[in-house]
Amino acid sequence: MADQANGHPPRSTNTIPLPTPPKKQHSLATLAVHADDPLNSTTDVAPALHVSTTFRYPFDPSLLIPKDDLDIPKRGPRDPADSHVYSRLTAPNTTRLELMLGEILGAPCLSYASGLAAFHALLVWLNPKVVAIGAGYHGCHGVLKIYQKLTGCKIVDLFDETSWEDKDGGWSLGKGDVVHIETPVNPTGRAYNIAHFAELAHKRGAVLTVDATFGPPPLQDPFKQGADYVMHSGTKYFGGHSDMLCGVIAIGTGRDGWEKDYWGMYGERVTLGSVMGSLEGWLGVRSLRTLELRVGRQSENATRIVEWLDGQLGPGETLGGEVAVVKQVVEKIEHASLQKEDMGWLRKQMPGGYGPVFSIWMKTAELAKRFPSKLELFHHATSLGGVESLIEWRRMSDNTVEETVLRVSVGIENWEDLKEDLLQAFRALAQESEAK
Repeated sequence: MADQANGHPPRSTNTIPLPTPPKKQHSLATLAVHADDPLNSTTDVAPALHVSTTFRYPFDPSLLIPKDDLDIPKRGPRDPADSHVYSRLTAPNTTRLELMLGEILGAPCLSYASGLAAFHALLVWLNPKVVAIGAGYHGCHGVLKIYQKLTGCKIVDLFDETSWEDKDGGWSLGKGDVVHIETPVNPTGRAYNIAHFAELAHKRGAVLTVDATFGPPPLQDPFKQGADYVMHSGTKYFGGHSDMLCGVIAIGTGRDGWEKDYWGMYGERVTLGSVMGSLEGWLGVRSLRTLELRVGRQSENATRIVEWLDGQLGPGETLGGEVAVVKQVVEKIEHASLQKEDMGWLRKQMPGGYGPVFSIWMKTAELAKRFPSKLELFHHATSLGGVESLIEWRRMSDNTVEETVLRVSVGIENWEDLKEDLLQAFRALAQESEAK
């Protein structure tokens, strides 16, 4: 029971839900529909929603064997109806979701109540003394600040390796520490070289954690580029319908001791209590079925719109027409597809497309503030990843970005309809500016 005392359930009673190599290597689209087939113990084609938080113990007194919270029943190829005890440990819908995510991401996964809960859980488990982090979601920086308050860890600049050590202070980023990158990054959609930062981290004995929320399957696989842990705000593209909160940590199996990571994080999740609800687990299962269809369409739509906008902002006519309208109100745009100088590594890192999110810098903050109100097909709202297109004047929820920035999350609508909507909104702003 030594493992159990340290937060790791006995190996004799538990198995990690690893991706199972199939007889035939199935595609992502097929896995998204069939990865959870081993859990089908009833005739339902659509998995049922289980809302119960507690589950009956065996009726037979001879089967009543006291167990620690972490000593959950064995997870076999078919999850028996009586395998769950309390939903803070496991529950039918989240167990199914984690099995699917493990197959889709190619690594054992744990789900959490939100993306920030997942990031917090990862920091708590790794317990780094130094964390290198760069641009990205301000919420993750907020979580890291709380962790720093509790532990005194050093936070250093991801893009300035000279800041990773202080010889006078007697510390440096090294074994057990974390290099954390977000790619593509929020809110701009710019991508960063995972393999490059993996090399920097590993030569120091640190681990590389990658927030891949903006680049879900089928766009990229950070593990192939050297990531040790991959996190997602599953609220975004795993959910895909703007109706659930979810966080995911995928634990790479390429490192020694990854099994300890899995059971350790599982045990700490039981105690921290940051589990998904059963409804959210059920919604996640429903949503993953169409992951490839949705993300592929959204990424393609975004890339086409970005290509059109980039063409309008390039050298050329400035009198009359679309070009003049766009140039009058837009300063620049940013998206991974525009990183032409990086295509050598970027094509390898993101073979499935460059992501559904891009950013627009307007000429002035006032134009950025007014632009969303001119649109008909883009909802002005925060978050992203749903089937509907969203736009956000980013200062509404993040005061660390410039006031001229708009974040665009492209949905599954017809891209030409979205283009025309953007164009008419640019035209409306331009006309208002001329009238003043």
